[in-house]
Order: sequence, then C-alpha cells, then structure tokens
Amino acid sequence: MAAAARCSLILVRRLLSHQYKRRCIRVQTWKSSKTLQRFPPTLYAARLLHGSCARHGPILQFKLSDIGEGIMEVTVKEWYVKEGDKVSQFDSICEVQSDKASVTITSRYDGVIKKLYYQVDDTALVGKPLVDIETESNSELTQEEDVVETPAMAHDEHTHQEIKGHKTQATPAVRRLAMENNIKLSEVVGTGKDGRILKEDILNFLARQTGAILPPPFPEIQLPASRETVPAHSPPAAAPKVALAGKDVTEPLKGFHKAMVKTMTTALKIPHFGYCDEVDLSRLVALRSELKALSQERGVKLSYMPFFIKAASLSLLQFPILNASVDESCQNITYKAAHNIGLAMDTPQGLLVPNVKSVQLLSVLDVARELNRLKVLGASAQLGPSELSGGTFTLSNIGTIGGTYAKPVILPPEVAIGALGKIQILPRFDSAGGLVKAHILVVSWSADHRVIDGATMSRFSNLWRSYLENPGSMLLDLK
Repeated sequence: MAAAARCSLILVRRLLSHQYKRRCIRVQTWKSSKTLQRFPPTLYAARLLHGSCARHGPILQFKLSDIGEGIMEVTVKEWYVKEGDKVSQFDSICEVQSDKASVTITSRYDGVIKKLYYQVDDTALVGKPLVDIETESNSELTQEEDVVETPAMAHDEHTHQEIKGHKTQATPAVRRLAMENNIKLSEVVGTGKDGRILKEDILNFLARQTGAILPPPFPEIQLPASRETVPAHSPPAAAPKVALAGKDVTEPLKGFHKAMVKTMTTALKIPHFGYCDEVDLSRLVALRSELKALSQERGVKLSYMPFFIKAASLSLLQFPILNASVDESCQNITYKAAHNIGLAMDTPQGLLVPNVKSVQLLSVLDVARELNRLKVLGASAQLGPSELSGGTFTLSNIGTIGGTYAKPVILPPEVAIGALGKIQILPRFDSAGGLVKAHILVVSWSADHRVIDGATMSRFSNLWRSYLENPGSMLLDLK
C-alpha cells in the first residue's frame, strides 16, 4: 500500500507540473491518432495509476512440489518460459527429470515470470522455488505448490487438470502448442482416447479461427523399422563420433543414471540364481508370419515379444512365487495378483523398464498394442511414472541389439527376471533324426535364491518354453 501511495503521488505531481498544465489531457491509442476522450489531469492520473501501478500483484515463489515415489531432487531438462514471459494457469513452465521419469511442471497462476532459479541441467530440490511469478492484483491467490503433469498417461491412470469446470488431458507438447497460439485448452474438444486433446485438435481449432485449410496430419513419431524391413544393402548406422578433449572431464551422475546406481547397488545384495535354456521357435516364427498381415490390418505391429510376455503370464499362473516381492529385510513375501510384466528398453534417456499392466487379462494382440504405445513413448522420452512403476516381473530383450547369453540383474523388489538373446537359425535334429534348420532363442533367467529354488525356476522355464515351442497350446490356458 505504501508503494502504491508513493506511485500515485509521483504521478499526480507530474501531471500537475508545468509540463502538463492544461485543462484536459487527450488520450490516444496506438492504432489511431484520433482523440478518444478528454480527462481532467487528476482523473487521468487515477486511471493511469489503475492501469500501471495497481495492476501488479504480489510476487510469489513457485515451488517444486512432491512428485511422489520418495523423490527429493530432479534435473531441469528444458525451460518453456523465460524471464518476462506472461503465463496463464496450466501453461507449461519446465520439464524436469527425476530418477523415475520425466514430468512437466505447469503453472497454477496467471502472471509474469520474474526469475528463474535454475539453469538447464541444474538439480532442483523438492520444496524449493523454481521461479518467481508476479501475479495479477485482481486475482485472489494464495501461495500454493505447483502442478505436476505426467507427460505420458496410462489408460487407467490419467493426470487431469481442472479448467473451467471440466477436465482436460493433453501432453506437454500439445499444451505448449496451445500456449504459443494463445488457445485455451478448455475451448478445444479433444478427439483422443477419453477426450484427450491431440495436436490435430489444436491445429483444427486454429484453422477454424483463422479460416486456414490444413493438410492431412502426419504422425509425429514413427516407430523404427524392424530388422526384417531393412534392406540387406542398407549400410550400418554410423557410430557416434567422440570428440577427444584435452583434459579429463568430471561431472555428477544425474537422472536415470543416478537411479541405476541406487537400484543396482541394492540389487547386488540379492543372491542371484542363474539358469539358461534354449527354445526352438520354429512353429512360433511360422505362426507370427501368418498373423502379421491380420495384425497390421488392425493397426498393430506384431513382434515376438507379445508372445514371450503372454507365455510368461500363463506360466506365472502356475508359479505365482515368481510374480512376488519381498521386503528389504526379506521377512515377508507378497504374491502379486496382477501380472505387470516389464520390458527393459534402450531409450535416449538410458535403460528404462516400463511394464504392461495386468497381462493376465490381455490377449496377445492387446499386449502388442500396449507395447507399441510404450515404445513410442520411450522413443520420445515421455514415459511417465504410471508406465515405469508397479512392475512385478521383467523380461530383457537384449537380442534386439546383439548377444546370445546374458546375466540379468533382478530389479528389487521383484524376485525374477529373464534375458532373451537373439533368434538364430541353427542346425538341429528333428524327432526322426533328420538335420533341419531351427530358429533358436536362448533365455537366461535370474532368480532371488533366498525365496526361489533352482527346481522352481527350471519348471517355470520349461512351461514357458513349451508354450512358445507349441504356441497352439496357449489356447488351452487362455482365460
């Protein structure tokens, strides 16, 4: 109030000074030199004061809220605003990366960004300020924590934002596109699943406002072509060039690399039992070749992994101890009802393990559809906590890169993990003693030897192998 009073006094003095000793002041706009109204100096001062001094509200510290999973620090990956930018509620402020996933921070206030507390790649602490926002004085605001939006949403766990009485769902990229074009998401009708607002919805809304004609939309993200579709003469991808510096460089481990240190340190306290076997996938190879075209007609890319995952789920029904978890002191074991089977993925952010939820309730085609979605999110660095948490059993398909055998490390609190090698065409003898070509896959299992013995791991592997060597047998146990 004192600052406003001083501002008012200074402005009135200037208006009544020698420079402004006129009976009236003409007010003009930037669009026209035509005089709109004439005001006495004191009235003009009051109106100008209301438009300049009084419109500025308090400056609030915008703090990083608790984003769950016990996370206390994150790495700032990208700023969507800079000092001096005006923001509205639900506008994207920045993207941060924890040791679990990347999330986007959205604004709770309308106002102007006055200060950024971190640079890109800095470590931000939960409960500490991210930015200062000068809010508008006519809005009733209290100091609140920021809104965290999960960029990648599972179909049963959505992060919603309330805007004018209804819920909107959109990825950070869509929200940013809306912000850049001054479009309120509450005015856009989403055509995605469960009303999610897509990029095409923003573009179509913009076209209706401007009368523009838009070309047909193209998908932003293309799944990488499988090895089967790559021409034989295609040259191998060039290895990244390493710039040799003149001196050693030391930097702290951050994000997912830091999470891997913690997870692997804990995992290696577990006594691992290793077991390897080979699987003849010749019948599965023939079956998949028959189903690929039908699957593509339904818009789903069908790889071998959906069969591996579904066979694992059917086997876990017979050996539920492999779909369990133990506490840190290994005094209690919890048998998980849902088969949330994780798939270790090589992403631009490093090794991530999203999981397909409730595989026991899904068909092979459902699993394939969900895997396609997870791969797209992984390639675009948009895997969120809903995809990365809650896993109960894991498969690692190292064979897509190379290698035959592996020694997978258990992801606590899970008790088992399998690593799949590459599928090789090798000579084998059939039941009649004839030499044939066989499609051989080698699997390497690791189990928590505190709760799982070798016989149990071997029986589980035998059942899983039988489903894959005779894929028709899976029909007998499908629910």
